Amino acid sequence: MYLVDYKNYIVSNGFVSESKSDYYVNWVKRFLRLNLPAKLSHSEKLRQFEESLLVDNVADWQLIQARHAVELYLNMFLSHIEAKRATSTPLLESLLRELRNTLRVKHYAYRTEQTYVDWVKRYFDFCTVKGLDMKADVNVKLFLTELAVKNKVAAGTQNQAFNALLFLFRYIFELDLDNIKDTVRAKGKRHIPVVLSLEEVKLLISVLDGTERLIVELIYGTGLRVSELTRLRVMDIDFANGIVRVVDGKGGKDRAVPLPHSLEDRLRQHLAKVKELHNQDLAIGFGEVWLPPALARKYRNAGREWQWQYLFPSAKLSTDPRSGKTRRHHILDNTVQRIVKKAVRRTSIDKKVTVHTLRHSFATHLLMHGVNIREIQELLGHKNLETTMIYTHVVRELSTVPTSPLDLL
Repeated sequence: MYLVDYKNYIVSNGFVSESKSDYYVNWVKRFLRLNLPAKLSHSEKLRQFEESLLVDNVADWQLIQARHAVELYLNMFLSHIEAKRATSTPLLESLLRELRNTLRVKHYAYRTEQTYVDWVKRYFDFCTVKGLDMKADVNVKLFLTELAVKNKVAAGTQNQAFNALLFLFRYIFELDLDNIKDTVRAKGKRHIPVVLSLEEVKLLISVLDGTERLIVELIYGTGLRVSELTRLRVMDIDFANGIVRVVDGKGGKDRAVPLPHSLEDRLRQHLAKVKELHNQDLAIGFGEVWLPPALARKYRNAGREWQWQYLFPSAKLSTDPRSGKTRRHHILDNTVQRIVKKAVRRTSIDKKVTVHTLRHSFATHLLMHGVNIREIQELLGHKNLETTMIYTHVVRELSTVPTSPLDLL
């Protein structure tokens, strides 16, 4: 939802003073980053948001302020937007239906579909509230500029919005976006990634056990992206050749990475448990996983076969939002993020550690041990060598730390 309008709404209606409005906007941003399912009730969304704050140990007064901010957003602001949208609802529904169908025909990932639909909704609301023509490219420029200037979004977020609207104009409106070259661009920042030392990686792993430990070790040991790990299937673990196959990774590319020998026995034990769960699902009439549409049409029963099952299945069966079928999905990316976050809190590590930090550490440690940068590029699945070169800067910084003059006294 367009947060500049939320800020104007809560201030103009006297719900919040101008001095506190930015805090309220930040709480709503934090709420939206949870990306909770739309089907949840407002009260359930609020409850889950509060639980996420409790995990982060926010102060009581912050919890009260955060709850008030999200309550205003869910119960007042959204109703305000819906009232303005009411007359145009059929148009929006038709537009989103065509957008989803086109994305599916072109085999875009479900997450990309959700992201593009969300940005088109935001753009629609932006135009509706301000009385603008959606099909005028000058209004796309206004929208993107306001994202950068007023919302102060990151460069990646603005580019994501641009890609969604480019798809909308090109394939739905069948128009070209010619008038946005001078759009104000959000400033991109080139950060040197946070990297753990070998000792810190050992410490992080040591506080975990069972499947959680296996997940963290596999990410660090292979350098996989979190989305690649969660989508691994049984057949992707090739014990005979000692590799892990990454199928349809970022950019639609396949690659293979070495399987850490130290994980082989525990992976086999883990697979035995997963197979037992799969057999239980089959016994009660389920046991099917999602397959790419073309493959599912060609091999109708493949989704129930053992080799296609996910390596890290979800604990619960769920309904596929596209097909309506009840299946056992893989664990969510957020689940892995929580595992790492929980592990960090149990250690003395005071760095900002995420799942991606393990991937950065994988690449840096390989480079420090003499692995060729081109080979690391292939292992990480980077399209451009320039992306991988960032790790040379990390190694250079680690190896050339100057001696403080204080230590020379």
